[in-house]
Amino acid sequence: MKESNILILGVGNYLMGDEGLGVHVARALKDESLPEGVDVLDGGTAGFQLMEYLEKYQIVIMIDATLDKNPVGTIRLIEPKFSQDFPKAMSTHEIGLKDLVESLALLGKLPKIYLYVMTVQDIANLHIGLSPLVESRAIHLKRDILQLAEELCTTAGSPV
Repeated sequence: MKESNILILGVGNYLMGDEGLGVHVARALKDESLPEGVDVLDGGTAGFQLMEYLEKYQIVIMIDATLDKNPVGTIRLIEPKFSQDFPKAMSTHEIGLKDLVESLALLGKLPKIYLYVMTVQDIANLHIGLSPLVESRAIHLKRDILQLAEELCTTAGSPV
């Protein structure tokens, strides 16, 4: 069995409506047929506790919600190399992710990161579930993530 070298990591707060987009998508992806060598993790709002997972993988496909000026439901793929490459208006766990990326970069252990973000309208405290528009767009986001994972697994026989 091939060792996993790609991690799909959903981040966000499950209890805050659309802010939980990443964890909802990660949970849905666990039910999919993933390419060999791909793992999925619901990272919640763990921040630095995720360091051991990010160090273990060569590639991380991260999923998160963002509050920005794009229309709600806009999906973007970013390839951040530094913490300042993350969207400026990330949600409630922004500081933890940026600090984590900076720490891994300083240690020379930063994996290649593909960050999928979706624009949300707001964050609803103590609300489980996604708004109808974000939920409908999450289907497209999940498809895009699966396609990227497949491409990374087949590119030159190695995902790096």
